[in-house]
Amino acid sequence: MAKQKDKKKKNTKKKEGFFKGVRLELKKVSWPDKKDVIKYSLATLVFCIILVLFFQLLDLGLSVVKGVFN
Repeated sequence: MAKQKDKKKKNTKKKEGFFKGVRLELKKVSWPDKKDVIKYSLATLVFCIILVLFFQLLDLGLSVVKGVFN
């Protein structure tokens, strides 16, 4: 029984230490400001749209080629 209590205390201390470490690391993070978040989000959306268009055109081209050879 005493071993279980000691084990629980060790686990609790490990968890507390882990969360303290996480909190300290998050304080070190340099978070982007609103302007940067918007800029990077728009860049990501534009890139995704370009990829969608590329693959749609590729699919269309391959289906035309397949239709020619059938």
